[in-house]
Amino acid sequence: MKPPQATRRRLPGSPFNLPEVPPPPVEQYEVSDQVSHDKYGLGRIIAVEQNLAVLVEFGAETYRIAAPYPKLVKL
Repeated sequence: MKPPQATRRRLPGSPFNLPEVPPPPVEQYEVSDQVSHDKYGLGRIIAVEQNLAVLVEFGAETYRIAAPYPKLVKL
């Protein structure tokens, strides 16, 4: 049986003492918002799934893009 490991105490001047940065807020989209995607181009939001994903119509094609919407930009 291993003894419990203690957490290491870092020195006050250590570069590892960085404050935890909260993740950026997830962009909020609404139906009929115009968006641009790095791969698919210009599109329009046709459905929003409770901050989990959005359905975007890019001309003749429709794609479901999951949050945090990495390549999607609201216009």
